[in-house]
Amino acid sequence: MTRPDLKPLLDALPTKPGVYRYYDADGGLLYVGKAVNLRSRVRSYFQQSAAHSGKTIRLVSRIAHIEWTITASDLEALLLEMNLIKRHRPHYNILLKDDKRYPYLKVTLRDAFPTIVSTRRVLDDGARYFGPYVSVQSMRDTIAALRKVFPYLDCDREITGKDPRACLFHDIGLCLAPCIGAVTKDEYRAMIARLCRFLEGHTAEVVDDLAGRMRTHAAALEFEQAARLRDRISAIEQLIERQRVIAPTLADQDVIAVAREDGSAIAQVFFVRNGKLMGSEHFPLEGTGDEPDETVLAQFIQQFYDSGPQVPGEIVVPEHLVESEIIERWLGEKRGTKVKLHVPQRGHKRDLVNVAVDNAHETLRALRVAHALESKTDVARRAIAELQDALGLPRPPRRIECYDISNLQGTHTVGSMVVFEDAVPYRADYRHFRMKETGGGDDFAAMGEMLTRRFRRLAAARAARDGGAVEGVDSALPEVVDARPVETAPAGDVGVAVIVDIAPDDAAAIDVAPDDAVADIALADGADTLTRADAARGAFEREPDLILVDGGKGQLGVAVKVLQELGLDDLPLASLAKRHEELYRPGQKGSVYLPRESQALFLVQRARDEAHRFAITYNRKLRQDSGLRSTLDEIPGIGPKRRRALLTHFGSLEHIRMASIDDIAAVHGMTRRAAEQVKAYL
Repeated sequence: MTRPDLKPLLDALPTKPGVYRYYDADGGLLYVGKAVNLRSRVRSYFQQSAAHSGKTIRLVSRIAHIEWTITASDLEALLLEMNLIKRHRPHYNILLKDDKRYPYLKVTLRDAFPTIVSTRRVLDDGARYFGPYVSVQSMRDTIAALRKVFPYLDCDREITGKDPRACLFHDIGLCLAPCIGAVTKDEYRAMIARLCRFLEGHTAEVVDDLAGRMRTHAAALEFEQAARLRDRISAIEQLIERQRVIAPTLADQDVIAVAREDGSAIAQVFFVRNGKLMGSEHFPLEGTGDEPDETVLAQFIQQFYDSGPQVPGEIVVPEHLVESEIIERWLGEKRGTKVKLHVPQRGHKRDLVNVAVDNAHETLRALRVAHALESKTDVARRAIAELQDALGLPRPPRRIECYDISNLQGTHTVGSMVVFEDAVPYRADYRHFRMKETGGGDDFAAMGEMLTRRFRRLAAARAARDGGAVEGVDSALPEVVDARPVETAPAGDVGVAVIVDIAPDDAAAIDVAPDDAVADIALADGADTLTRADAARGAFEREPDLILVDGGKGQLGVAVKVLQELGLDDLPLASLAKRHEELYRPGQKGSVYLPRESQALFLVQRARDEAHRFAITYNRKLRQDSGLRSTLDEIPGIGPKRRRALLTHFGSLEHIRMASIDDIAAVHGMTRRAAEQVKAYL
């Protein structure tokens, strides 16, 4: 374990808290760690000791350079470590493989008449968030049931209380219709307050309130109102039946356990709210090696709660964690109140922990039997290694970005960007591009425009981190629509949180909720003011290990020119020609042929086919939308706003054709005369 070549760096280490980073000979980041005492912690890696694990021995053998950052406290070190791990995903760190955002219910309390929307991003915007829900379907089922009990608004009309008539939802009992003055603002908000209490788990309180109001209406011979309340009570009881009561004395808790076997590992999370088990989910982990269970559990908790889930008041775990006091302080600052990491020894909580542990082990065994973890990981590693060797890449291509162009006879030219991470599609980073400057079937020009728009943002992000700027980049960046200070931030790393409005043409992604188009961005190191370059840091900040363009030498030449102009010619690049399935690399005369049965060939083919599918799907959608718009544009009195309102409400021309005049007239912005014209024309 002795490394004389690193002695000058080890001797220069400070004795203060901070974060250290290990790099290999090629400059690749191997590992990120934190320490209360940098000198003591880092030097411990290089001391002769039988206590070193095999993973640590392999790590130390690859270290060629060490860097460190001093922080003001151990909490700041924790935050900086999480930031760097999330951004760079070093090979030797424990990583949460599935970092998707879970859906939440959002109650827009800042609105005069709040409503309920689904979202995957929890923001500090004055709204109430409830969740997470372990699946979109379970959340939709909850919304459908809530609407029957709490008939809230589901439209974007301005509420004045003076509208001449309500919409269809009021007629079927799914809206209180404040738009026509059927209820006052205070009455409507009181209903929303009951909804929030219900989602908090206070179901008995809500049922008692509704039952009392039902009896009052019945005593006053107001039987219609009493019947409506009776139906709402029945709907609540059906919703309550879906929730499993664990123990009435338990409050909001997450119960977390880890299971490991032969290099595979998962974390199991039970979501308990007000004594009821709302759901559970498991998360695959990688890089656990022979790390202790308490270290794996601590790393999972940090990465899981850093990605956005609401933090409960108590997190129940089967054993004491490494640096639990620091983690509790960090979680408490995220929640706004004290958070306890609890290791129960007996009672309901211990029983629940045991159930979580058993579930974790059973889930892991089921996954291993189905080869869901083993075979896919082995195939992915082989494909990545084969591709790196064949193309002579400086590092394993764990992140591959593939680009394609699609048009139909020179019209509706679009581009697609698909991303594969660890040989698996990463749909959250998929992007569509509608060509703004090129068209007419010129695929080379379209490819150049798409790559320029995507990599100008990466060039801007690099420049922002280096404290510089990229000429001509500013106009391509999204607008900053809001900025606010971050109260808890690592010194020198994060100074301002920025909400960025990403243009739909540049960053529209199917399979991703609309809220995912909004990102939290941070100021670059050393920056004093917020620049537009800072706004580029987000979906396009991550650098690919391999850029793959669909086409031959011509498309490759376009990509080379774009990257050179932006100063990004260090990024690995290749093109895949479909005719002979051969790869071209910049500066190489011949092509690279991958073996017909190699996993590397299957990987690049999958990426190319996925980019082609994604581009064609978007092209087809634009053509369909264009035909639909042209049909509605021919109707007298139907302009862009009414056309958009009709399409939003009905979804298709066929549904508009089937609707009645009254239904069409009820659409926001429509009149009865305009509805009659639409019906007559269609």
